[in-house]
Amino acid sequence: MGILFAGLAIVGWGFGDFLIQRSARKLGDWEALFFITAFAAIVLFPFVYQALEGLSAFDWLVLTGTSVVILAAGLLDFDALRVGKISVVEPIYAMEVPITIALSTFIIGEVMTGTQLMLIVGLLVGIFLVSNKHFGRMRIRTLEKGVLVAVLATIGMGASNFLFGFASRATDPLMINWFTSAFMAVSTLAYLLYTRQGHLVLSNWRKNKGLILAVSVSDNTAWVAYSSATLFMPIGLATGLTESYIALAAILGLFFNKERLVVHQKFGLSLAVLTAIALAFTAG
Repeated sequence: MGILFAGLAIVGWGFGDFLIQRSARKLGDWEALFFITAFAAIVLFPFVYQALEGLSAFDWLVLTGTSVVILAAGLLDFDALRVGKISVVEPIYAMEVPITIALSTFIIGEVMTGTQLMLIVGLLVGIFLVSNKHFGRMRIRTLEKGVLVAVLATIGMGASNFLFGFASRATDPLMINWFTSAFMAVSTLAYLLYTRQGHLVLSNWRKNKGLILAVSVSDNTAWVAYSSATLFMPIGLATGLTESYIALAAILGLFFNKERLVVHQKFGLSLAVLTAIALAFTAG
């Protein structure tokens, strides 16, 4: 069952991040995140409302803390996808794997091996290659658009991966996904109203209903599937397996957005994807 859920998450995130890029460019980061999270908050509520009164103080703390982290990471994620090439930004997200494994090691006792450390080095090399335009003159100013934001987003998403797995075990996968979605929906709506952009929500819903529904279904299905996978396998392994979605998202970006990479960036993309997948099989 764990592999099945991981596979579902790969497909959901692969298409989801491709659609998030389009949504963020059309709607902006805050509004796109509002639609996705509001969808989950509404759809999942019938499945979790009876369990709300049974949550302990520790459960509330875990749920709230996870919500704050994923809100910050989500906004950075959307911004990176909005301004950058998806085929460049996605491989950077492979860094979620070592971050999640490190958290699992220090907090719940998962052990990292020498092989894992070697693969992490390979992962970093691949990410560095794909995120730079000029192989001979690599410096901060040559970084592709969205790369620095994506690095920050990756740190947050790595922490979120661990927290979602931890919270799924403390409560259940539907509860953590509903709670974080409700938290983010309220937060993003409050921001939109405060900045006097609330009137755009209904008009953009009418104009982009198909895109909004597609990205909402894809992204939320992936998060529920990932959370469920962590019940059947170690969190680090679940993260590593699902991280291969970056290949699908990058391919979609190259095909539909007609994005172009030079030779060393293509090599970096391949190296990042392969080492992330290999790392998955050592995480258990």
